Amino acid sequence: MGKVKLSIIIPNYNEKENLDRGVLDEVAAYLKKVSYSWEVIINEDSSTDGSGEIIARFVKKHPGFKMIKGAHAGKAAGIWNGMRAAKGEIVLFTDMDQSTPLKEVEKLLPYYEAGYDVVFGSRGKMRENFPLTRQLMSWGFRHFRQLFLLPKVIDTQCGFKSFRRGVAMEIFPRLEVIKHQGVVKGWSVSAFDVELLFIAQKWDYRLQEVEVEWRDRDISLGKQKNFMTESTDMLKQILRVTVNNLTGRYQK
Repeated sequence: MGKVKLSIIIPNYNEKENLDRGVLDEVAAYLKKVSYSWEVIINEDSSTDGSGEIIARFVKKHPGFKMIKGAHAGKAAGIWNGMRAAKGEIVLFTDMDQSTPLKEVEKLLPYYEAGYDVVFGSRGKMRENFPLTRQLMSWGFRHFRQLFLLPKVIDTQCGFKSFRRGVAMEIFPRLEVIKHQGVVKGWSVSAFDVELLFIAQKWDYRLQEVEVEWRDRDISLGKQKNFMTESTDMLKQILRVTVNNLTGRYQK
């Protein structure tokens, strides 16, 4: 295999409903049009809804797509598993539901030509298809986080982030969720994105936030999402990252 420009990493856990509506077909259709080399790595995180079998059938018919399997350890661990298998100069992780369609990578890639190291998508301050309660929770999370960390970043939680591969390989092992990963119940998301971006900024990598198209398209039934619990956990993790920084744990 020759040099790969872009590795696309998609974590999967109980995404049957999204897969059934053809999200991987959307990804494949877009990639047929691009002029650069690419690979798609799907990390199957021990799903219980049969989505792993759907992906396995898909990758057999689509060159350039690969499925790998990891222990059920949450989203960050699944992305890290994909990162370690990636060969691309640039690695992008994106959500299976394609709430941000893959074509939005066209807005990110030019920044690498300008010398940036981490280029990440932003949903902006308003999120289409978000109910009012989630809008308010998102607003509260953003303002609380900006008091302590990354005050100039609008959206740390958009699941559409890219890195020079060497940068990703350097930062990911330093994340608390990776260092202390274990088997989890359900689908663990966490605020690993905050820690990820904070470390990148602290280590003087060049970061660029880019507003991308985003519309909540997630119809999966098997992830047992509890947004109140997730928000509380993320707030706790913001404080933990702050303490870690003050105690010198993020020295390069």
